Amino acid sequence: MNIIIFIIFGALVGWVASMIVGTSGGLILDIIVGIVGSVIGGWLMGFLDKSPVTGFNIHSFLVALLGSVVLLVIVKALGR
Repeated sequence: MNIIIFIIFGALVGWVASMIVGTSGGLILDIIVGIVGSVIGGWLMGFLDKSPVTGFNIHSFLVALLGSVVLLVIVKALGR
């Protein structure tokens, strides 16, 4: 059951991040962006001595969203 929640969380975060950055890639890409963004956001928060992704809550959503937006901005910049 946790993997399903993780995929849904990743899809939601990836979708919101793609709306913020202005990209679109479909459901699978949104899931991948959300999951990888969660890892990046957790790493950034650990680097800043803050709490990383801890579950399905608003703090974790914002951390994952930060990481996803950073990921999409970097990918968009490299794609030019």
